[in-house]
Amino acid sequence: MPYFCSLMTDSKRYLVTAALPYANGPVHIGHLAGCYLPADIYVRYLKALGHDVVFICGSDEHGVPITIKAKKEGITPQQVVDKYHGIMQDAFKNFGIEFSYYGRTSSETHHHTAQEFFKNLYDKGVFKEEITRQYFDEEANQFLADRYITGTCPRCGNPNAYGDQCEKCGTSLSPTDLINPRSALSGNVPVLKETKNWFLPMGEIQGSADFQDYIKRFENWKSNIKGQCASWLNDGLQSRAMTRDLDWGVPVPLPDAEGKVLYVWFDAPIGYISATKEYFAQNGNPDAWKNYWQNEETSLVHFIGKDNIVFHAIIFPMMLMTHGEYNLPVNVPANEFLNLEGDKISTSRNWAVWLHEYLNDFPGRQDELRYVLSSISPETKDSEFTWKDYQTRVNSELVSIFGNFVNRVAVLAQKYYSGVVPENPALKDEKLLTAKANLDRDVDASIQKMNDLLSQVKLRDAQSEWMNIARAGNKFLAETEPWKLVKTDEESVKAIMFAAIQVCAKLAVSAQVFLPHTAKKLAAILNLENFSWHLLNQAEIIATGANLGVAEILYKPVEDVEIEQQLNRLSSIKAAQVEQPKASSLQEVKSDIAYEDFEKIDLRVGKVLEAERVPKADKLLKLTVDLGFEKRTILSGIAEYYKPEELVGKLVTVVANLAPRKIRGIESQGMLLMAGNDFGKLFNVGPENDIEPGSVVK
Repeated sequence: MPYFCSLMTDSKRYLVTAALPYANGPVHIGHLAGCYLPADIYVRYLKALGHDVVFICGSDEHGVPITIKAKKEGITPQQVVDKYHGIMQDAFKNFGIEFSYYGRTSSETHHHTAQEFFKNLYDKGVFKEEITRQYFDEEANQFLADRYITGTCPRCGNPNAYGDQCEKCGTSLSPTDLINPRSALSGNVPVLKETKNWFLPMGEIQGSADFQDYIKRFENWKSNIKGQCASWLNDGLQSRAMTRDLDWGVPVPLPDAEGKVLYVWFDAPIGYISATKEYFAQNGNPDAWKNYWQNEETSLVHFIGKDNIVFHAIIFPMMLMTHGEYNLPVNVPANEFLNLEGDKISTSRNWAVWLHEYLNDFPGRQDELRYVLSSISPETKDSEFTWKDYQTRVNSELVSIFGNFVNRVAVLAQKYYSGVVPENPALKDEKLLTAKANLDRDVDASIQKMNDLLSQVKLRDAQSEWMNIARAGNKFLAETEPWKLVKTDEESVKAIMFAAIQVCAKLAVSAQVFLPHTAKKLAAILNLENFSWHLLNQAEIIATGANLGVAEILYKPVEDVEIEQQLNRLSSIKAAQVEQPKASSLQEVKSDIAYEDFEKIDLRVGKVLEAERVPKADKLLKLTVDLGFEKRTILSGIAEYYKPEELVGKLVTVVANLAPRKIRGIESQGMLLMAGNDFGKLFNVGPENDIEPGSVVK
């Protein structure tokens, strides 16, 4: 019976992509565990099966994080991306992530491809041109992207939340959600100014027959992907701007779009396409990319982290679908987050294990990190990396189980047979026959499970089954004890050693997907040249009389001093953060204003008549407030703290002369005054006693 009978698709040709990392910093272990290592394992598996696979990645070199990094370092955005593109590309290569091609979105090919893609959708009338009000920094004379706007988070009170997310509580935000917004460029309060952009009508596309047919694929995808996508789709998708008012990025290819670039999440995934074009152009076949993007016999698979799910499972497929000439993904395997020593990995706090530093500290030991990260892979929930666990897994599994088995077999083969594979005589002893039958059963079962799990992209459990093959080999040697039996039954020992050598060969063949550097070392020990996955179907991989190579220790124990060095480094990082003056939990008092400025604010008592949640907005409540002289609609970001029914009948304090502002398509005609702190609490500062609505608050 063959060990492999099911793949994710029946395709013989695959295009596999790994999320384009931002070129504003090095690669850390969280990135590796999130998508790059899983993608590499899966690609190696497909290639071992004999499939035609192109594996694409590259540096995402546009977007606000790049310009923020450039501003901090006092260099140009191009200098930033040139620096980190090289660091990331070298680290991936040295670690053993074997991309077919690693591109960059600042290339001429990418700019042309992205502009051509945008123009295709524009000419078809897909985009909706809209005039919206966005924050503008009058001193810097530019519109502010989300990350250039900071303010107080309406949920937790963090005074340094970004316009797209609060990194303290994790809440997704829009710039207009922030309390007391300010420009990250000048520190000034930004103003709302009208600007024109082009929007992808995601709500309309969601209702199309093509999209509804596409999302049927979700049923066979991982639960975390289905859950996040379902949440977005159930709320109903909103139009999203595909252009931005920035000077760094791919220019919008329209005559009336000066000073605008493509939204980075429109631009970046097209990088997969442009990189594929560059790959085949360099190989002398510039039109071959179409076989991988526009041929239905090719399966497209995106490996990503959980923060990229919606863009790869919904938005990019919508782009491909409306273009009409591209394949849609057959799967989007996404992993959750990896934490480090009880804390969230943070680039800004330097709380990370950086790949290039690991490679310097542990030269030639890439597979140790590959093994540990795969063992704790955050496939369906967040997981944690600790250096003590790293040491335990390497020493107790790679060294004591796998390495020990291979070394014992190689040493005994050299000792008994001078490195030549012995004959395979029939066993006669009942105990030995039972041990051999158990070995065959356990190895066959683990190979079957490993293959099934790999085909389902359950890579953590697949690697565990690979280690179980070594466990079965160790158990077989322990039960048969050839080092004792050789004194009385040399013929049986030949059969035992022949069987053990075949298990080593199967470990080498299957190790190529998980531990490629180790697989090469083991292949040299066995003098094995053929790595076809189909060899796992065979009872005999290395024939009698074949010459084995020289025995070699595959892994050495990780010493305590090595772990202490890494822990000390992390401790020094923590200590440096503690030594820095702690920010007060309360915001600093703002600069003085004149009494005349305060007199401009018209505070009135209002009474809440009606309250309801705003559809598709977790934080907003829509209130109807009686101000005595009129009733007003006011939107307030307090849904996290108050249920609508709790507010009806309450008195509140309203800023009555605040200019109206549209939020979620609803005009808000004022603002409620609330008192909040950094501990997630919010309090109504309305009058406690009964007082007439419309009364002036002095």
